[in-house]
Amino acid sequence: MQIRTATAEDFDRLPDVDGTIESTRYLHVERTGEGLSATWTIDERPLRKKLIDNNAPDDERQFALRQVLTGIEEGVALAAEHEGELVALAVAQLDPAVNVLRLIDLRVDYDQRREGIGSAMIFQLISAARERGLRAVAARTLTNNLPANQFLSKAGFELTGVDTHFHSNHDLVKEAVTLFWHAALD
Repeated sequence: MQIRTATAEDFDRLPDVDGTIESTRYLHVERTGEGLSATWTIDERPLRKKLIDNNAPDDERQFALRQVLTGIEEGVALAAEHEGELVALAVAQLDPAVNVLRLIDLRVDYDQRREGIGSAMIFQLISAARERGLRAVAARTLTNNLPANQFLSKAGFELTGVDTHFHSNHDLVKEAVTLFWHAALD
């Protein structure tokens, strides 16, 4: 297994990485109170229906990935290869306005998971952010992607925010609330 700097050519190989998400559980978000007195509780619960999502990057994510991989936007891009095949990609974009490195995408091929590839890549991103003097690495997940949330928590990220209207006005009902994570570096 080799982790190296990703290139623009890796973008074309991205469909070769099976980023399928499978989960039978999610993080349930419940709001109590109103206005500035609102509080949130989050607990793990079973999904109504098993989630199997191919996790293909949407147009916005593809655009951001291409921008970093081609060097138009500043960031960090890593690729992992095994026997000449692309098996993982991690791409993060510099957000100088808030001095953080924002994780755009981290995907490890379904057949290569639980081998430490994702952990090695996230720690390399954190190291790169530290070297640049940034204050944090930031990530965004959905509550129905329990494996991603567990991964970030295990990697030392702290849950820092909840947005129940990020994708629609019904994210709570859809069990797909957006969570914001940060790994503080200072």
